[in-house]
Amino acid sequence: MDLYFEGARLNLESINVNIRSIEMHIKRYNIGAKEKVVLLHGFTSSSSTWKDVINFLPSDVEVLTVDLIGHGQTSKPSKHERYYVEEQIEDLHALFQQIQWTHFTLVGYSMGGRLALAYAAKYPVDKLILESSSPGLANVSERLQRKQADSLLAERIINEGIKSFVNYWENIPLFHSQKSIPYEKQLAIREERLTQSEIGLSNSLKGFSTGVQTSYWDKLEQITFPTLLLTGELDQKFCEIAKQMASYLPNAKWKVVTGVGHAIHVENPELFATIVEEIILKED
Repeated sequence: MDLYFEGARLNLESINVNIRSIEMHIKRYNIGAKEKVVLLHGFTSSSSTWKDVINFLPSDVEVLTVDLIGHGQTSKPSKHERYYVEEQIEDLHALFQQIQWTHFTLVGYSMGGRLALAYAAKYPVDKLILESSSPGLANVSERLQRKQADSLLAERIINEGIKSFVNYWENIPLFHSQKSIPYEKQLAIREERLTQSEIGLSNSLKGFSTGVQTSYWDKLEQITFPTLLLTGELDQKFCEIAKQMASYLPNAKWKVVTGVGHAIHVENPELFATIVEEIILKED
């Protein structure tokens, strides 16, 4: 176990825990604070993506970040079936039980948002914040096409290696707006992606792509706790998805953040942290 102290405000515990036969890497900040929030990262990322956001959150909020299966320092099983959303839901639930968290706000970005939504469809949370997320694909033919495309991409990662894949991935249209952030931060994002493993990313695509994942569109009406949908104005695809989701979720608000794209927490971490803090501390 490693303990780090950054001034008098922030304490960090960075550990591996055994969860359902895998080693899951987690970090806990401001341990013991009354309010609690869980942050789930996106594809090719890790808990490190939340560093700037956490620095802007108040010390009276305990933060838990998780390296999801196949990413960061968490295990990368060789069988892609272990990456299925149903498995990951139970991983999270076992983790929360182990650290004895019963009341928290769950935040998920992109892939992590799909998992956060899936978790919230089965287990209760206090509040849910979904950044640039979707409930999957409702159309069966679209799901099949996406599954096939992601399967090809998964094989490409294995055959060509991480560096070749990252060179491709960081230049897809979804991340075009990140070209405007400081160059040092762009390099940090690239380095984080380059630390990933071929098998972890490949199996994540094979087991947990939107083409494989069960659609949760028909579960949205059952999610009654407060939900915030966050999208960047430059990310038109996910703005449209959020608009549709808001029409189904009974207790949801949708906020569009100006001047940013898909990864709001990366492009404007201070504003993102402010929004999260407001939701966490807001009295229902």
